[in-house]
Amino acid sequence: MRLWLVLLLLSFPGYFSIKGPESVRGLEGGLVSVQCQYTPVWETYKKWWCRGADWESCHTLVETDGSEQEMKVDRVSIRDNRSHLLFTVTMEEVRQSDTDTYWCGISRYGPDLGASIKVTIDPVDMVLSTSVSPRSRTTTSRRTGVTSDSYIRNHYVLLAFLKVSVLLMLVGAIFWLKGSQQRLPIYTNLSSDLVRDTAP
Repeated sequence: MRLWLVLLLLSFPGYFSIKGPESVRGLEGGLVSVQCQYTPVWETYKKWWCRGADWESCHTLVETDGSEQEMKVDRVSIRDNRSHLLFTVTMEEVRQSDTDTYWCGISRYGPDLGASIKVTIDPVDMVLSTSVSPRSRTTTSRRTGVTSDSYIRNHYVLLAFLKVSVLLMLVGAIFWLKGSQQRLPIYTNLSSDLVRDTAP
């Protein structure tokens, strides 16, 4: 069964052999991680990560040695995970100049297999009005989350208060209507007595 699968995949090398996200985004100074999945048979093959829009001339930044050991060159690392049939590429301390088209690929006999990925690095000031460190950005985001949670809790308290107020008004209106219905026969009897007394 496995031999049949191998022959089938080798007969159609471009069919779902490797795939990754179409694009990823990251913030300047942070890191970007990309996961590329591959089909069985390619577990022991070398995996690589290269930069450049042109497939034929892209520059290989990092490559595995065919094992699951992490390989790192400068700010880029790659690690294969055979049990999950994927490898992960991590770019650290990214810069705006890192914005480009990249390829995750598999080395094999004949043309390599690959999938293109557009990587975009945004400047920090696109998210915050002032320049802060990545750690400060995380803290700011958490504070924003707390503020949002407080707003939600206040919203629900106000909503509950309004519901109670409306309920009390409805109960008061019901009691008032019942009281009016009880007083109505008394007024009717008094009117009848007055009519009889004034009759000749």
